[in-house]
Amino acid sequence: MSYDVEKPDEQWRAELSPAEYAVLRQAATEPAFTGEYTDTKTEGVYSCRACGADLFTSETKFDSHCGWPSFFDPKDTDAVELVSDRSHGMVRTEVLCARCGSHLGHVFDGEGYPTPTDQRYCINSISLRLQPEGE
Repeated sequence: MSYDVEKPDEQWRAELSPAEYAVLRQAATEPAFTGEYTDTKTEGVYSCRACGADLFTSETKFDSHCGWPSFFDPKDTDAVELVSDRSHGMVRTEVLCARCGSHLGHVFDGEGYPTPTDQRYCINSISLRLQPEGE
C-alpha cells in the first residue's frame, strides 16, 4: 500500500518515542486504562500522532468502559483504512491512518452500544493527539 506520508523506519524511530513507535509502527497496544484520552471529555479533533491527519472528533467519542478511547465513526470516511487482522488467533479489523499507514487500533461491530453506527473504534491514546476546540 502506498501512503501520502512515507518515511524510512529510521526516521519514524527518530520522530516517535519508543512507546509511540511500538504502537503506531509495530501494531502494539497500550495497556488498558492507561491512555491519556481514555476518559477525556474535551471537545476537539483527534489527529494521528505520527503524521497529523485528522481522524476522529469529540462528537463521535463515547464511553465504552473498555480501557481505550472509543469512537463510533471516523471524522471522514477516507480518514482511516480498515484491514483484516488475523493475529493472536482472532479475526479482527485493524484501523490504520489512511495518510501514513500507522496502527491506531481496531474496530468492532454489533456490540450493542447505543450509538448511531453500532461500531466501536477502539483506538490507542498514544496513536492520537487532541487539538482542543478553539486552539
